[in-house]
Amino acid sequence: MRWTVDEPEDLEVIRAVVHHFGQQSDFSWLDVLELHQRQPHLFAANSSFARNEGARMGEGQKLWRRAKRVIPGGNMLLSKRAEMFLPEQWPAYFSRAKGCRVWDLDGRELIDMSIMGIGTNLLGYGHPEVDASVAATVAGGNMSTLNCPEEVWLAERLVALHPWAEMARFARSGGEANAIAIRIARAATGRDTVAICGYHGWHDWYLATNLQNDSGLEEHLLPGLEPNGVPRALAGSVQPFSFNRLDQLESIAATHELAAVKMEVQRTNPPDPGFLEGVRELCTRRGIVLIFDECTSGFRETFGGLHLKYGVEPDMAMFGKALGNGYAITATIGRRAVMEAAQSTFISSTFWTERIGPSAALKTLEVMERERSWEQVTATGLQLRRSWQELADRHGLAISHNGLAALTGFAFQSPKALEYKTLISQEMLKKGYLAATSCYLSLAHTRELVEAYLLGLDGVFALIAECEQGRPVADLLEGPVCHGGFKRLN
Repeated sequence: MRWTVDEPEDLEVIRAVVHHFGQQSDFSWLDVLELHQRQPHLFAANSSFARNEGARMGEGQKLWRRAKRVIPGGNMLLSKRAEMFLPEQWPAYFSRAKGCRVWDLDGRELIDMSIMGIGTNLLGYGHPEVDASVAATVAGGNMSTLNCPEEVWLAERLVALHPWAEMARFARSGGEANAIAIRIARAATGRDTVAICGYHGWHDWYLATNLQNDSGLEEHLLPGLEPNGVPRALAGSVQPFSFNRLDQLESIAATHELAAVKMEVQRTNPPDPGFLEGVRELCTRRGIVLIFDECTSGFRETFGGLHLKYGVEPDMAMFGKALGNGYAITATIGRRAVMEAAQSTFISSTFWTERIGPSAALKTLEVMERERSWEQVTATGLQLRRSWQELADRHGLAISHNGLAALTGFAFQSPKALEYKTLISQEMLKKGYLAATSCYLSLAHTRELVEAYLLGLDGVFALIAECEQGRPVADLLEGPVCHGGFKRLN
């Protein structure tokens, strides 16, 4: 029996017991047991909690339970929710991080072979040069009535890396950068409708895709995502099209006056030959602003935007995540003729002027260029992808691969794919790894670390092979199955 007061539901039960006995203060545990047998409904409130479960829970899971009582959803980012990996077991919180190692609230050291801060730390956690630059900025003062010079230096640096661009604006999150780009594009063209292909944040302009069709974002975000809170007047203002389907975009452009086409340069698979070129030609012909969302893909495979690899120039592009190596900074760059439209509307925010983000970005770019980081993480990712396939072949498992090499992932071709993903997280956590079916590489992922991780994963693949042969995977799982969530966690 659970007769304790650890949770609000426990207190509800105890109050019901005390209320039942009224003024009687000398009732015994035998009296409570008899009451439980006669009126079990009084004890239903906390029935979902296991007795002494706290003894089996880590500090992170305890805090995660508290968080969900005071923070809607538990945290600020869906991709970091514990249920996305290993419900009821994921450590959830960290005390410190360095290289590709994370220490949880229980002091346990874990190697991050998962999504590395959702792709923010390409150089590794706590890079000494970037952190030193930020520390110097903090010592000198982060905010002032005057502007920080670093934002000018950073704008010049990004423009120099992208010869087609001439101006830049900065923010602190990818969603903000995407919203800035849309506002500027609409101001520059005097049009409202936007065609999108990819994931571009949480703001109203994007989620409005699902106002007229609740499956509009099915390929791009979450199937059936409810656009609650988005003004109904925005219905029809965003038109989705599928990656590598130029015909869909042409159809949209033929029936709508588009302000912009916003898209990711590469999603699960590379662009088909001629696809990006066709999008560029269509936008040029119809006076549409072409925007490449490179918040995730930027600096992973090239020193700058991934579009440099394909030789197709947009009118605007956004960068984030890896740009500050863990410090908040995003950039929107573009052609002068488009960007100057920002002056004809209102785009302004106090903390876009803080100094830490630009300082971190400048030092991060310096280290990237010196180390040629994009080449290193791509090479490591390609090797990891080959190794995953070798493991799958050895154990007779069918997997598919997705993402850029530096943001690589795999999926089991099985109806039990989510169960297997959960099993990987469960078993690899026991071995000291944060792991699932995606791995965002950093300079801190050395060959030795990757090889040790693969050795541990080999045993889990062997278990999955047994399950494919008939062993119930449910017998191996020690908690609920992870949520499906984002098709892409970046």
